[in-house]
Amino acid sequence: MPIRITGMNSGLDTESIISELVKAQKTKVDAVKKKQTIAGWKQDAWKELNSKIYKLYQNTLGNMRFSTDYSKKITDVSNSSIVSVISSDDAMNATQTLKVEELATTGYMTGAEISKADGGDVTKDTKLADLGIAAGSKITVSVGGKTTDIQITEDTTMWGFVNQLKDAGVEANFDEKNQRLHIAAPKSGAKNDFAITASNTDGTNALNKLGILSYDANTIEAYKKYAEMDATQRREAIDKDVESRLQSYISQRENLLKTKETQEKALAEAKEAFEKEYPGETIEGALANKADLKQNIDKLKEELKDESSALTEEQKKAKQEELTKLEGKMSALENYENQQKALDATNQSISDVESYLNINDTDPDNGVITASAKLTGEVTTAWDNKINEAKDIVEKYNSNTLTGSDVKRTVGQDAKIVLNGVTYTGDSNTFEVNGLTITALQKSSEEVTLTTRRDTEGVYNKIKSFLKEYNAIINEMDKLYNAESTKEYEPLTDEEKKELSDSEVEKWEDKIKDSILRRDSNLSTISNAMKNIMLQGAMVNGKQMYLSDFGIETLGYFSAAENERNAYHINGDEDDLAVSSKTNDLKAAIAADPDAVIGFFSQLSQNLYNELDKQSRSVEGVRSFGSFYDDKKMKEDYDSYKDKIKKQEARLTALEDKWYKKFSAMETALARMQSNQSAISSLLGGM
Repeated sequence: MPIRITGMNSGLDTESIISELVKAQKTKVDAVKKKQTIAGWKQDAWKELNSKIYKLYQNTLGNMRFSTDYSKKITDVSNSSIVSVISSDDAMNATQTLKVEELATTGYMTGAEISKADGGDVTKDTKLADLGIAAGSKITVSVGGKTTDIQITEDTTMWGFVNQLKDAGVEANFDEKNQRLHIAAPKSGAKNDFAITASNTDGTNALNKLGILSYDANTIEAYKKYAEMDATQRREAIDKDVESRLQSYISQRENLLKTKETQEKALAEAKEAFEKEYPGETIEGALANKADLKQNIDKLKEELKDESSALTEEQKKAKQEELTKLEGKMSALENYENQQKALDATNQSISDVESYLNINDTDPDNGVITASAKLTGEVTTAWDNKINEAKDIVEKYNSNTLTGSDVKRTVGQDAKIVLNGVTYTGDSNTFEVNGLTITALQKSSEEVTLTTRRDTEGVYNKIKSFLKEYNAIINEMDKLYNAESTKEYEPLTDEEKKELSDSEVEKWEDKIKDSILRRDSNLSTISNAMKNIMLQGAMVNGKQMYLSDFGIETLGYFSAAENERNAYHINGDEDDLAVSSKTNDLKAAIAADPDAVIGFFSQLSQNLYNELDKQSRSVEGVRSFGSFYDDKKMKEDYDSYKDKIKKQEARLTALEDKWYKKFSAMETALARMQSNQSAISSLLGGM
């Protein structure tokens, strides 16, 4: 908005005069803005109401129209502290007996307190060598039928060891505060328990130093498995291990060869790019002169850094450009060197892996690769050590001379229940039997009674919940439709709001919003449609039935509160004071014939669902799918006000400009007249 200084010569309040002159046009602008505000409030009111109707339609009725939604089963338990039961819809109505004989437990190990060889505290970054554990120590982790060998190196840290345990299939953590390892099976049950055994003498020492040397039943069984191997079993185990490692090395070699190919290609491209960027110079020659290149770079940096230098700005610019070029060259050389180092490391890894393989030199790509003597020898030695160690431990165990660290061990075991005389076991405390989900909570000699039946209370609560939701929507629609007229109220302009307090403005606007859907045609249509469906009832087994047949009625015109005359009440509902003293016919009907009640309400819900589905169908240019009001048309009307407001404001601005120009011309004329008078007065005074 332009800044105008007026009335300087005339002394008139030009702003106020012009404001009065354009007042009629300003009123037109405000009138259009008020209409747009009303349209926006109407949209907001419908959006809120629409979401409630759509929820009733899509969720509540969408489920209640199917009889399966009512067919819930529950199981009463004589002692809920021993067992809990969840019933599926296909569970049998029956009385059963159950006894919990064992609870499932999860294998758990709390390691003994450990320390460094020098007595210091252990951290996650502590190397196991600092605990007095020799490189080459081997242990085996068995869990859920899977065995994994872990070999400790001179660089293995405590946290690295924990991660190796996790990779082997157990849960593991090192507690720095208490200096103990904690290890757990991944799941409860005997078959999911774990055993950690030594594969050689150093392995036994490692377990002891780590505070996890344990000789529980599972561990001893694992050692016995190795100790009792005959020659054939030993040979089979070695062959299987060799084949497994062979395939691992073959896979590693294939991946390394692919990596090598990629690295060689990248190296060749780097060489080609360098020699293209610096014609007449080879990458090898540039690398040989790398020290000179660095010296030149450092020299240029010093020259540019020297503030006392007599270099001109042009000379500085030239040297800076040269420095940038040399640094780019250095970067290219260093990139090439790094890629070469990576390729060298890959070649070394390939060489290390191939030392374990016999590769057909005449056809290395397609020939059969077998294990080298080195691989077979290492595996054989490892198994011999593992078997000998196992024999020694089992012998000491049998002679009661076996000693270990202070390890606390919980052995994983299965849960066991007896249902109707049949024993069920499992690795979890939860059992699924014939439609029942049974969770054992505590071991007990007490025999528990399970009684499965139809959840009649659930059927009643579902119907009650539906009616509560329906009533809330119908009452709200009646209140909105029958709201008092507020024709004398209009949205406030910004100027009008300034004259009122915030609470007064809010009260004014709320009064208009409360009546925004008064006598709304869409509201009348959907409300009447819903009421008619509820009045019509539904056909059950060839008989027409109504809500009143189940003791569900409205209170009547004179008994019901205003705008609540179309709400339904369940006679005998203890939560409804208006009808709580009456007999509850709905509960009686459910108890006598639940299928008939379910049939009625599923059909009534289907009828109401179909009607709402019809009411919410899309109408091109008027209504979108899922909308119970003309949302598209209302948005179009709201948006149209933007253009109307823009045009009216343009006219207002033009009218203001017109009057300001006229008053400006008057001020100019007055200024000239005053100037002339001053000149004449000056002449007369000089005579």
